[in-house]
Amino acid sequence: MALPKIMGIETEYGISVGSAEADPITTSTLLVTAFASRLRHHISWDFHDESPGRDARGAARLGSLAPMVETHLANAVLTNGARFYVDHAHPEYSSPEVATPLEAVLFDRAGEEVLRQAMVAAAERYPGAPDIVVYKNNSDSKGNSYGCHENFLLSRDVPFAEVISAAVPHLVTRQIYCGAGKVGAETPVFDDIPPFQISQRSEFFEEVVGLETTLKRPIVNTRDEPHADPSLYRRLHVIIGDANMSEVATFLKVGTTALILAMLEDGALTREVIELKNPVRSVRQISADPTLRATVELVDGRRVTAADIQQILFESAVRYVESGGGVALGDVDQANEVVKRWGSTLDKLATDPDSLAGQVDWIAKKRIIDAYADRHRLAPGDPKLRAMDLQYHDLRPERSLAARLGLETLVRRDDVARAVTEPPRSTRAWFRGSCLAKFPDEVATANWDSLVFDLGTDPLRRVPMMDPLRGTAAMTEDLLDEVGSAHELLARLDA
Repeated sequence: MALPKIMGIETEYGISVGSAEADPITTSTLLVTAFASRLRHHISWDFHDESPGRDARGAARLGSLAPMVETHLANAVLTNGARFYVDHAHPEYSSPEVATPLEAVLFDRAGEEVLRQAMVAAAERYPGAPDIVVYKNNSDSKGNSYGCHENFLLSRDVPFAEVISAAVPHLVTRQIYCGAGKVGAETPVFDDIPPFQISQRSEFFEEVVGLETTLKRPIVNTRDEPHADPSLYRRLHVIIGDANMSEVATFLKVGTTALILAMLEDGALTREVIELKNPVRSVRQISADPTLRATVELVDGRRVTAADIQQILFESAVRYVESGGGVALGDVDQANEVVKRWGSTLDKLATDPDSLAGQVDWIAKKRIIDAYADRHRLAPGDPKLRAMDLQYHDLRPERSLAARLGLETLVRRDDVARAVTEPPRSTRAWFRGSCLAKFPDEVATANWDSLVFDLGTDPLRRVPMMDPLRGTAAMTEDLLDEVGSAHELLARLDA
């Protein structure tokens, strides 16, 4: 039976400063430190278990470059179980682990609120500095791309070659409903620059499989860092995805992918061969054609559309959920909702794409950009249209185009506000966040799979959390309510 699809989203945010001399690393550091200065605790990230160079294929391929672990940059661990830090030249919010697609949406939205609060905090803490504006997008229009990564718990028993075969067709084609949309192109991969793309990230991918995340980006990333018991679990680190403003798009992005992986574990994926002949070329071809008529070649010579591939996967998912497989998504009702929305979205993409303007980012963005271009007779790629593209992702509510378009919401505003400080109850993130909130002076460092306590006596005490399904509210809430100190907590855990 498939493992519960514990999941999370890591988002690198774009930043803009009203000064040409501003350094992006310094600016990102100002945001993180300003937000952290408002916290009751000041707990740093523990890099003890970081291993970005470990490759799921065994040995890393010649020429592979693992991501650098930047231990010197600003880091904050939040009481909701998340991590807020500087990654290269961007502020990044890594959500806590969650058990359902709707929780993934909720804590992704909480990340947006963290960045909004960070903008305010930075303006107050550094009154003489230029204003910092944050965007939830994926490229800077100058050829630089930054990611929105998803993570899914997988069984170690599934051979990684099978993970690749199952994931590639889905990851290449799901952009038709979870792409964020983009005016023009930034790389020389197209013979003719498309006026508009479905996805912001697709043109930046160069390999099918690989370890890198910033160079030679692969469709399937092989970083083998489970943040859990490595004898039992994998973590599929998905880097080919856009940062979505639409909650429905995020729900479908993580929900459909979680179902594909659960079906893989249960041997329930379609037996129909849908292997792409050239996945890298295919992901670009699909992105460059908002009419959705572009066909891509399979290894057997057939030519199909992205929607054709998604329809095959969808029908397989329907059978899987009807047979009880939806339990892997943590909530059978949510699994049913993923399948319902998946099918409805594919139907509307085929018959009336504009009807999805409230759910699909690229359609919402294209409609407003096309209308403005027609009204003002602007040529494709006009700087005003690129500016509108960026403004769609502006996190300031009064400036964001996405905020004005009436995108459908799935989570309530007050729940988002709570999720900024309260951890999900469904995973070990509950124990991590609750300990930070209750014992801010006694937790020395934290990471995904352990907490280190400083009780004022040597040695420091590390509490391992190698199973993402333990440390939930159901398992630890009563214990945390009963103890009055970290010393008492550790004594109870020892017992």
